Amino acid sequence: MRTTANLLWLVVAALGLSACADSEQEDLRRWMVEQRAQVKPTVPPITEPKKFTPQAYTEGAAFEPFNLLKLTQALRRESNQPSTSELIAPELARRKEALEAFPLDSMAMVGSMNRSGQPVALVRVDKLLYKVRVGEYLGLNYGRITRINETEVALREIVQDAAGEWIERVATLQLQESAK
Repeated sequence: MRTTANLLWLVVAALGLSACADSEQEDLRRWMVEQRAQVKPTVPPITEPKKFTPQAYTEGAAFEPFNLLKLTQALRRESNQPSTSELIAPELARRKEALEAFPLDSMAMVGSMNRSGQPVALVRVDKLLYKVRVGEYLGLNYGRITRINETEVALREIVQDAAGEWIERVATLQLQESAK
């Protein structure tokens, strides 16, 4: 008896709930349709893509970024080994000599001789003659005389390259014969 009453009670509750559910769902569906009709989505238009115009590579003659010397120097810096620029640097602490105030192109070798078995060159700068020996300095680029013979004075200059590293450069002053 008790189970039949419980069963009856359950059937009545289920019927009551199902009757309510249909009408509420219908109201809900109607409300959803109204809301969709009221809302107008606005999508901003997508802008046109910019036209791509290819450019020619004009830096081909400039400094090469994958230069073997530059890569080697970078690897040395990374491995804490001294680079060539640390080994090659001008002697900034020493007193400058008189001929370091003039550029090499304003100098002319006009002669050479041997004094006490050592070669000496005669260099003309601004109508004045100077005697120079191996080991002395000439020019604006920390040029040091490495060799003197009858026809030329050879120098080792220390200059900075495009990357700011100190490098050695060889320069010479050729014997100039002056017309009288």
